[in-house]
Amino acid sequence: MQTPTTRQRLPLRRPPGLVLAVACAACIVLGGCDANSVLGAHANTPRQSTEPVREGNFITVPEASPLRTQLQVQTIVEQALERPIEVPGSIEADAAKLVKIVPPLAGRIVRLHAALGDVVRKGDPLFTLDSAELSAAQGEAGKARAALLEAKLNLDRQSTLFEAEIVARKDYEQAQLAYSQASSDAETTAAHLAQLGAAGTAPSHRQYTMTAPLAGRVIELEGAQGGFWNDTGAPVMTVADLSTVYLAASVSEKDIASIFVGQPAEILLNAYPGKTVTGQVRYIGEILDPDTRTVKVRVAVDNKDGRYRPGLFAKVIFAGEKHPALLVPPAALLQSGLYTRVLVEKAPFRFEPRVVTTGAHADGQVEILTGLKAGERIVVKNGVLLHD
Repeated sequence: MQTPTTRQRLPLRRPPGLVLAVACAACIVLGGCDANSVLGAHANTPRQSTEPVREGNFITVPEASPLRTQLQVQTIVEQALERPIEVPGSIEADAAKLVKIVPPLAGRIVRLHAALGDVVRKGDPLFTLDSAELSAAQGEAGKARAALLEAKLNLDRQSTLFEAEIVARKDYEQAQLAYSQASSDAETTAAHLAQLGAAGTAPSHRQYTMTAPLAGRVIELEGAQGGFWNDTGAPVMTVADLSTVYLAASVSEKDIASIFVGQPAEILLNAYPGKTVTGQVRYIGEILDPDTRTVKVRVAVDNKDGRYRPGLFAKVIFAGEKHPALLVPPAALLQSGLYTRVLVEKAPFRFEPRVVTTGAHADGQVEILTGLKAGERIVVKNGVLLHD
């Protein structure tokens, strides 16, 4: 049991403010230091900033910033660029090797010698008509030949009588005129039969056979056997040689200077995705379409296997002429509203955003038309981390 005289000593607790005041006093007395410096040392030291600093039109990355390890900077050099020109188009048949077979006279189709899709050679029969018009034309030709023979006999007779001074000169001259007229009529009717392809046929022959004017394939058939065809302006069938077809492309006015005859072209058909067809420019249109401001360019395509059918839609890429250009990766371009910018390095980790205009895309690179010069260094990766 404790007595009043034997009190237990407890540890003395002083207020923190008193300890600080004593320390300041001791520092002043012993070392002559300033109390404010002691208080400043006791305060928390501020952390160094790691955020990019914008100064006017420049952006600086602080030394402690982790962005320094993420940004990739590259020197821009001039390279040869072959600017591709991409335009839509469609497959067309060669107009010089496509014929619509129109009969020159009306008649009933008594026989079809070729069906849709058949391959024909030049001169092969296509269809036969039973035509009263052919019979009438042959009759007219026969009358003209008979009239010519009669006029010839009369001229010979009048010539003999005139030489014997039995008939007047007037009768002899009339016989000459009649012969001349009959000769002209005979030539006209013969030419008509020749045009129909019926020269030399018998006068009573009513059937007319239409033949193929070129080798190819029957790609359209409108007439049927037994039907009467009285429209001499409409084709019964169409024969075409599709071993070579054309891609007709509409090239914009601004790209005309880059297109030339013999230029290679790559064609991508909607019907055959992933398959590239090659061809060459065969013809460049002479007239600019005033509505679309385009020129028709025709590219010859080998079609011996018959896969490329007229009417197919396609996309054609023309290989432009090579020219020096500045190319940058797409990741270097930063979109800001209506403008495209890049970050140009002016000093280590000090960048200037600059507006540029872009051109063609080729091999994963983008052409820079204005805003950059060869030898400048730009951020090509993670520049978006500095872009606000």
